[in-house]
Amino acid sequence: MRLARTPGVGPINFSRLLCQYGSPAAAVEALPERMRQAGRLDLPAIPSAAQMASEVEALHRIGGDVLIRGDADYPLMLSFIKDAPPVLFVQGDPAKLSLRSVGVVGARNASAAGIRMAESLSAELADSGICVVSGLARGIDSAAHEAALYPGLTTAAVAGGLDHVYPPENAKLQASIAERGCLVTEAPLGTIPQARHFPRRNRLIAGISLGCVVVEAALHSGTLITASLALSYDREVYAVPGSPLDPRSRGGNDLLRHGATLTENVQDILSCLPSQLPVPLLPPWIKSLQNTGLFQGFSESYTPWGGEDPKAWEDPDLVLEKVLPLLSVIPVTVDEVVRRCQFSVSAVLSVLTELELGGVVEFVPGGRVALQPNRK
Repeated sequence: MRLARTPGVGPINFSRLLCQYGSPAAAVEALPERMRQAGRLDLPAIPSAAQMASEVEALHRIGGDVLIRGDADYPLMLSFIKDAPPVLFVQGDPAKLSLRSVGVVGARNASAAGIRMAESLSAELADSGICVVSGLARGIDSAAHEAALYPGLTTAAVAGGLDHVYPPENAKLQASIAERGCLVTEAPLGTIPQARHFPRRNRLIAGISLGCVVVEAALHSGTLITASLALSYDREVYAVPGSPLDPRSRGGNDLLRHGATLTENVQDILSCLPSQLPVPLLPPWIKSLQNTGLFQGFSESYTPWGGEDPKAWEDPDLVLEKVLPLLSVIPVTVDEVVRRCQFSVSAVLSVLTELELGGVVEFVPGGRVALQPNRK
């Protein structure tokens, strides 16, 4: 957990460091020197074991808990994505996070028709044994949670800490979800929701779910960020059609124009949804940790990052020379960086690891990387 909560170590580097050092403790011990080698002068303070224990105790006092990537209770579908959060904070039943789930998202300023549609779809999904995942926002999100609350088949991904309610009028709903469903967040206790936290919240919705339903969404809205993330994670994307005269329908209609599944009733969702959770095709970082004790129940032996020998990576200086000009403050996928510089995935990830440890770049949801804003 100390490694997972260390400033300057993003989700992808968390996985890579575990692969390289074999355990969180060994990675934490090596981290300050790795950061110095990467040119980081302002070394971040690594939380102590006592600080972590104090935070866990505070979580327990409000009925919460911590899930580390690799825990048995860590959401199964979320564990498949490259940038899965190293640490999750949960309140309620964590088993809900690994049920067959569908995200239902949409506009905050939803129409009455949109709210009615979200309620209908969510209630019928819950009746079919599907857990409804949303973001606890006003409008469509709240309607989706309310409709699936009675059977307890709803999960709310929130942007702030579990001790903050946002929006304030959803205090009762948030408490009910904690009692009957599950609340989940990347943000530690005390975190007040800010705009930059919501894309990470959206990543949880997309990553936990087998598919994502957009009920109403304006163009360039946060809802479409969730749909875009779902597509990047190879999830099903559904959209409810709406009037072209209503700006709240233009985002959903645009998704339909580009291949989303037209959704008028719950059968449109269920007919495209996998009948069961997939047999885990474990990501390489998980496979490489079979002998560390972090994962149980798999017999295969793997090497990290596709089995490439780290000693065979290309010259890091040459890779850095080619990679750095491709980066800007506008996020770009790691796959695109690899494609344009024509080095191996391992070589590019190795350089990006050093750049993140050096405070030059950051990884953002969707497997993307960007220069830190204060860098050129």
